[in-house]
Amino acid sequence: MLSWLPRDPLPVGSKAPDFSLPTESGKKVKLSALRGKNVVLVFYPGDDTIICRRQLCEFRDAWPDTHGLNVVVFGVNPQSAESHREFRENHKFPFPLLVDADQRVAGLYNSDGGMVNRTVYLIGLDGLIRYARRGMPQPQEVLAAAAKQKPRARKADPSRAKARSG
Repeated sequence: MLSWLPRDPLPVGSKAPDFSLPTESGKKVKLSALRGKNVVLVFYPGDDTIICRRQLCEFRDAWPDTHGLNVVVFGVNPQSAESHREFRENHKFPFPLLVDADQRVAGLYNSDGGMVNRTVYLIGLDGLIRYARRGMPQPQEVLAAAAKQKPRARKADPSRAKARSG
């Protein structure tokens, strides 16, 4: 009955829902294909609005800080590819903007509503949510969560080790 009320972000430690969405250029992005990378999803209400522009420009300006952290960033909202393309070009975002036309993915991430709820997620190397916050967290806060993610070393298979030594 109160479905219009914002829901809490998905809990840290939970499995990130898989999705496939087009970028502003039409390229398909599938979350599960990005396993092994830290994925930042920035759900925002509208292209070229004052607060959304400021939020995405902060991620743009922090772009050099992502190097070495194995991070990819995506802005997500329901506006058209053309709107996203103009917004991205005008502000020189080094990351793609995903078209979630029916807010299906926003719904999977508890960010849907009459207007997309501004929410930032970091999905870790293992596909688990490592950071989730409503509003406009500073990119450095999100990237600090990414810095904690270390690639897992593969466990040696003892039966293979014996086969090599024998």
